[in-house]
Amino acid sequence: MQSSKLLAFSCAAAMTAISSTAMAADVVIGVPNWPSVQATAHVLKVALESRLELEVELQDGSNTEVFEAIDAGTMHVHPEAWLPNVDHLRREYVIAKKTVKMHPSGATGTQGMCVTKGTAERTGISELKELRNPEMAAKFDTDGDGKGEVWIGADGWGSTPIEQIRARSYGYDKTMTLKIMEEVAGLAEVDAAVAADKDIVFFCYTPHYIFAAHDLVVLKEPEHDAKKWVIVPPSPTPGWLEKSSAAVAWDTAHLHVSYATSLEETLPEVAAMLSNVTLSTDTLTAMTFALAVEKQNPADFAAKWVEQNKTIVDGWFN
Repeated sequence: MQSSKLLAFSCAAAMTAISSTAMAADVVIGVPNWPSVQATAHVLKVALESRLELEVELQDGSNTEVFEAIDAGTMHVHPEAWLPNVDHLRREYVIAKKTVKMHPSGATGTQGMCVTKGTAERTGISELKELRNPEMAAKFDTDGDGKGEVWIGADGWGSTPIEQIRARSYGYDKTMTLKIMEEVAGLAEVDAAVAADKDIVFFCYTPHYIFAAHDLVVLKEPEHDAKKWVIVPPSPTPGWLEKSSAAVAWDTAHLHVSYATSLEETLPEVAAMLSNVTLSTDTLTAMTFALAVEKQNPADFAAKWVEQNKTIVDGWFN
């Protein structure tokens, strides 16, 4: 009886494994935690499923987690990798290992530090370097510890460790508490500050709906200078922050659709489509507004967008 039970259990387990394998998605798209990449992920899912009749799954993950998963074969797509933000991942997986292909989507991004228009008028701040002044920094102190607070991004973003570097390079890491938290929480603080006429400074970027939702001022900085932009990738090894320097503005970012090189053999039609995807900065901004401000259901929005933009989507499959 014991051996019969074991045999029955083994057969059942084998059938479960076969069933799970059979039901596995054809394409798995990684979804990091910012609005435009989430919109793009849903649009790609609808486009692939409707045009190629594939099963597509969306899975959450940070930039690093998605690239690692693509390398391991458990994910296939990163919808919106920003360069220079994730250049260290590009060097590892695109150039060295060659397990990932990256193609520019045509969209560009800007990054920096913003204040609300009311904040600029009340405090007089206009340049980022002014935050290293204790008197200016104190105007952004909300907890009474004598230091101001600034949201520099979410954990897992390629920009967040670079903002740590920039804070140290400008010197406001000593006068401001650098807050790292999810974007939903960070922007909720912006909304609350606007409603209460309170002063606030925070990381901002385009494409993003926040510039349509509020009247913002981007703090001025010296123009980007590649010679002064020295970024050592963050690592458990001490010293990456001290070895880095970036007391200048960000360079223009370029957004890339990235996918597993293996797709060129296993699903060549998918690889070809992903290498043709183009989305303008204005289009991504409108998408983020629809999802984040209008609170449209992402799947419903994506289905409607693909239907209403047949010409654009057709171009991806040619």
